[in-house]
Amino acid sequence: MSLRDFLFALLVACVLSSAIAVVHARHLHRQAYIALSSLEQGRDDLNIEFGRLQLEQATWAEANRIEQVAGTRIGMKYPTDADIVVLQP
Repeated sequence: MSLRDFLFALLVACVLSSAIAVVHARHLHRQAYIALSSLEQGRDDLNIEFGRLQLEQATWAEANRIEQVAGTRIGMKYPTDADIVVLQP
């Protein structure tokens, strides 16, 4: 085996190993991109759910809703004039 044949075989081996490394790197890139897309979809779903929850919280926290619940569920009512006591210093 001459030096030229040895260098040719070495060059072929380097090219093949480089090609395999490129294919492996592309595969890892595709897997990472799929994971990224999945995480972005999950983020978008969570943002939508958060917006819905904020809207629901705003709806439940409206003053007239709180007044209605206080009157019907726990029997709260506005005090009458007889119930109000004014303290003088």
